[in-house]
Formats: sequence, C-alpha cells, structure tokens
Amino acid sequence: MPDTTPDTTRETTGTVSAGSSSEGAAAPGARPFGPGGAVSLVRLRDFALVPAIIVIAIIGQIVNPIFLRSDNLINILQTMSEIALLVLAQTIVLVTGKMDLSLESTFGLAPGVAAWLTVAVGAGHGLGLVPGGWAIPITLAVGVLIGIFNALLIVRFGLHGFIVTLGMLIVLRGLLTGISGGQTFFNLPPSMMYLGTTSWLGLPVSVWLCFALFAAGIVVLGHTSFGRALYAIGGNVDAAKAAGIRTDRVLWIALTSASVLAALGGLLLSGRLASVAASQGDGAIFTVFAAAVIGGVSLSGGKGTMFGAFTGILLLYMIQNVLTLAGVPAQWIGALNGGIILVALVLSRITGGKAQE
Repeated sequence: MPDTTPDTTRETTGTVSAGSSSEGAAAPGARPFGPGGAVSLVRLRDFALVPAIIVIAIIGQIVNPIFLRSDNLINILQTMSEIALLVLAQTIVLVTGKMDLSLESTFGLAPGVAAWLTVAVGAGHGLGLVPGGWAIPITLAVGVLIGIFNALLIVRFGLHGFIVTLGMLIVLRGLLTGISGGQTFFNLPPSMMYLGTTSWLGLPVSVWLCFALFAAGIVVLGHTSFGRALYAIGGNVDAAKAAGIRTDRVLWIALTSASVLAALGGLLLSGRLASVAASQGDGAIFTVFAAAVIGGVSLSGGKGTMFGAFTGILLLYMIQNVLTLAGVPAQWIGALNGGIILVALVLSRITGGKAQE
C-alpha cells in the first residue's frame, strides 16, 4: 500500500498545494505508522471515536438488554440517517473553511414547499397545484435554488458566510411558517413517503441512502481532485488559487451540493413521519456542528474526514438512545446531551491532537 501521508501540504506555513492526496490535511510532524509507512497518524485519527462507540454499546446493553437487538439498532440508524445527511452537507462546507447555518431551515422548507404544492386543498393544508409525483424533484430543486443563492452572496459578492447563512436560516424558517400557516402538512403523496417508509433487505431505504452517500463522500474527499481542491481551499485559499484551482467554481458546487443534501435529509424525515411540521429542522444545526467537530472536522477548514463525521453523529444518536432506554425524563435529555458533547469534545481533542482547531 502506498504511503498516504501528504507530501505537499504545509500547515506551518499556511500553503496548500493542489497535489495533496490525503483526505484531510496532515498534522505538523505527522509520520507514517508501521515499518512500511502504510498507515499515517492522520488516518488513525479517523477511528478516534470507535472505542467510545464500543463503550456506549456495552453500556447500552447493560442499561437495557434490547439495546443491541436488531430492531433497536435499525431504529437508531434510521432516525440518525436524516440528520446524518445534514452532517455530510456541513462537513463538505466546513472543509472549505466556510459554514452553512441555513441547512437546518433548508431541511424543513424544501419538503415543505413540495408538500404545499402537491397536497390537495382541504386534505392537508396544501394547494394541490401539481401532481404528487413531482414532490421529490420539487424538494431537490428548492435545495438547489437555496444553495445557488447562498453561493451568489458568499462567492460572487464576497459576503461573510456565517452572516449570510444566518440570515438565510431566519428567512427560510419564516417562509416555511408562512406557507404552512404555522400548521403541519399531512396526507403527503406516496412519492414523498417512499424514501422514509420503504425497506430493502430488512433495512430502511433511508439507511441505505445514508451509507451510500457517506461512502461517496469518503471517495470524493479522499480520492478525487475535487476533494483535494476542497481541502486546499480550506487550508489556504490564496495558495489554492496560485496552484491553479478554480476556487469560485469549487465553492459554488460545495454550497449547492450541501443544500441539496439538506433538502434530501428533510425529505427522509418527512417521509418517515408522513408530515412536514412548521418547525421541522429547528435546532438541528447544533447537533450537526457537534457531530462534525467531535468527528474531527475543523471549524477553520482544511481538516476532517467523512468517516470521522459519520462516527460523530452515530455516537451522539447512540448516547441519546441509551438515555431514552434508561428512562431519563425527556426534559433532561437535552441538558445531558449537551454535557456529553462537551466531554466528547475534550476526549476527541486529547485522542486526535488539534484536529478541531
């Protein structure tokens, strides 16, 4: 196996070459691990949360014997898969050194618009303007439009991504409340519910889709020129431009793809619940950032992996399930989750070096 340690990344000087070939920038001083240099330390950090996941699984089984039953594990994976797509989307954006707060509102508005246009009048607060078969294309199209608008303001006009997407979060949330009248869309067309209710080979389609998209993300970030361009931009955008990377185009694609993934995640949730609530997605961005950072994705850009982000969201949902099975009152779960996230961040920093800076 060839050495995977990037030989063209210089974090200490802030320059990043387009030729970097690792999924995530190497830490200063990182050296190959093993006699043949086959595994580098930056790869080992991807598995920093695996021991914690194993420990939580053991604790969960002790707390309640049903924890490791297949139906409970499938339930964890299905409920996780919807927010996991937001984590996937946010990871793409964070790697470039940007962030998108509006993803949680896209998560609600995109399927909300689809329901608004396809649900029959008087049968679920919809307008019934288009056939139900158009629900999925409409959902994804809304995601594309939101992503393009974000990219226009951030890339074309050079506005600060945090402020732009914060404003979009508020606007999109208001739009969903406006078109729904603060009520919940129901009686959704079958096309909207398919991805959230159908199972293939004993696993919900949403779980298969989540696995497939994360696998694709791992390949794209770790083994394609586009992935290397994302890391290069996050490491040093000026150096990326000097290396010949078309940074604006890459950012347009990243921001638009992230919004589409958020819209798809919202569609999965809407399908599983057979409804779209006016508050769908509210507060989800906090869990998304926590999962990404715990998984080793840097908020300053240029570092992190899809596998790490996946283990981050998996760990959080396993902990939440254990708390539920332990009979912890629902009103306390939020506070406990916050404390656990802080502890996990500290442990992740200890085991993964300075990957979260």
